[in-house]
Amino acid sequence: MKSGDKRTVWIPVIVGFILFVIAGVCAVENFRETRQGQVIHFGMIAGSYWDVPTGSCYEVIDAAIRRFEEKHPGVKVTYTSGILKEDYPEWLAEQILLGKEPDVFMVPAGQLDILASMGVLKDLGRLMEADKEFEKEEYYPAAWQYGNIRNTQYALPYESVPTLMFVNKTLLDKEKINMPGADWTWEDFLSICKQVTKDTDGDGVIDQFGCFDYGWREAVDSNGATLFEKDGTISRFADSRVESAVRFVRDLNGVNEGYVVTAREFDQGKVAFRPFAFSEYRTYKPYPWRIKKYSDFEWDCVKLPSGPDGNGQSALDTLLMGIGSRSRQETLAWEFIKELCYEEETQLHLLEASQGLPVLRKAVESPLLKQVLGNDNPGNGNMDVEVICQVMEEARETPNFRLYPAAMSLADSEIGYIISGERSIDSGLLKLQREVNSLLRQ
Repeated sequence: MKSGDKRTVWIPVIVGFILFVIAGVCAVENFRETRQGQVIHFGMIAGSYWDVPTGSCYEVIDAAIRRFEEKHPGVKVTYTSGILKEDYPEWLAEQILLGKEPDVFMVPAGQLDILASMGVLKDLGRLMEADKEFEKEEYYPAAWQYGNIRNTQYALPYESVPTLMFVNKTLLDKEKINMPGADWTWEDFLSICKQVTKDTDGDGVIDQFGCFDYGWREAVDSNGATLFEKDGTISRFADSRVESAVRFVRDLNGVNEGYVVTAREFDQGKVAFRPFAFSEYRTYKPYPWRIKKYSDFEWDCVKLPSGPDGNGQSALDTLLMGIGSRSRQETLAWEFIKELCYEEETQLHLLEASQGLPVLRKAVESPLLKQVLGNDNPGNGNMDVEVICQVMEEARETPNFRLYPAAMSLADSEIGYIISGERSIDSGLLKLQREVNSLLRQ
């Protein structure tokens, strides 16, 4: 073959290679252009989601947004500031009606089922399956399950607050009673309440009390009872564990001989125990808030006492994040919601800048939690981090089905009559179960 013929053979190859390179460059540029100017709209609540004083409610979110935007050049995350918790559901509903709901947003408490049923929330199943780096096992079970309705995951947990038992250490010390341990029981709880409930000034009126605000819901959780089937179609109020819980609360209330203890007595240091959210512990343990709230006595927290059929479990309140089903930025929205709910850096930041707890095990179990709690209360001892981890691991998710609030409102009323002695326990609970089941069939 002549040399000219050889050059002729190579020309198509060279031209093809050049066209391939040009096509590749164009594809990259087109990808960059699609990212340029993209906006993710985020819906959030201003202030504390947990109804306690807070410093900067935007600190954790703003830091997460900065990291996300650095990872995704050309993408901007925006949010409307100043929307208070009590105004947020109305604001979100208005945005939905206008077809302008955020790409990613905080799910108002108790509205997951409603928003999912309306088709507002995106089913996250496909996104999770396609993301090989995402593992749901990283979350505490109760926090994860709170975002699940009818076996479909519609939201990711962002932050949680478990219920703990506040203990007036000063009062117990005065009565020469040791702080309860992590394995204390209803029997221990009732015994201590009987010991501390007394008339301290001799005027014939009880003025020191065992507990305040411990009700049937706390007893049911700590005794391992489940009030509803997962799908919210059947209730279990006639369960023997529920009956035991109601009997225990009736016995506990009987210690006060008819006196109704109030928050005022607890704030004054006259009550030994009170169930409280962990957010209260984080807020009122450090100076100066402890001076404003509980300055007259030393206090700390332990897990709830265990019933005979339970292990001291408590309810877990969780803040959820969801993706709007009409979002045009599905991939970016998924990456952003992970930045908030799955990235360890964001979750660790919650320990320092929020009153709740992260939802990732590795964040709660990190050395940072012990350090933060130590900074909250220097020199006065710290709450056992292992207890917090145990409470989070064993916590029970609050049901999220549509009629749950109405069912519990009915239960509060009827069980109130039972505890006061106006209804018998066994027949009263059976009647309540029938009424709740009728409600759930609506």
